Amino acid sequence: MNRQSLTYVGLSKLMFGRQASGVLDAILGHIAFYCKEHDLPPLTSIVVNSETGVPGDGIPIQNIPSVREEVYRFDWYDILPPSAEFLKISFENAK
Repeated sequence: MNRQSLTYVGLSKLMFGRQASGVLDAILGHIAFYCKEHDLPPLTSIVVNSETGVPGDGIPIQNIPSVREEVYRFDWYDILPPSAEFLKISFENAK
């Protein structure tokens, strides 16, 4: 709703109360695969490296500003958040 991105460090502090390097890749990967499988805008595109301002190397996104606009415009309150099991299924289906 605030049309803002988060850094990996900032997100880890929100989630874990401290900087938690190296733990977000699997979490964000599950979310990315769920979004792709369910034709949702790539929510992970708004999580960025604090130095470069873009998503990590493992996230192949073309035209990042346009993709972020899709994420910002999407009505995320109109969908039921997926359970951990649904995220896991999407991750396994992507293999």
